[in-house]
Amino acid sequence: MTNPNGQTPAQPTGKRQLRGASPVSSSTYEEKRAPAKQEAKAEENYGGGAAQFPGEVAAEMKKVIWPTGRQMVNYTLIVFAFLILVTVLMWGTDVLAAKLIGWVLIP
Repeated sequence: MTNPNGQTPAQPTGKRQLRGASPVSSSTYEEKRAPAKQEAKAEENYGGGAAQFPGEVAAEMKKVIWPTGRQMVNYTLIVFAFLILVTVLMWGTDVLAAKLIGWVLIP
């Protein structure tokens, strides 16, 4: 395959060549790693202790979008329907396994 200039393009050997990035040297590696170390230290300073916990919980609970009564009824009916379906499947598997074992073991 040739480009509009009639030359065959060089094939990239990896992702760095596709993006035009330069090879990594030890000095550039350390420069790139330095911000990650600072971010890790910032993450270690989270939380305010046990005294602030109840206030933080209350603040987070205010952010929750609570379902309406109609949505709760729908969700409850869906859960019950699923439980009935799983119960019927398990019961059917149990009955089938009992009949199969009885047919194999009892002459």
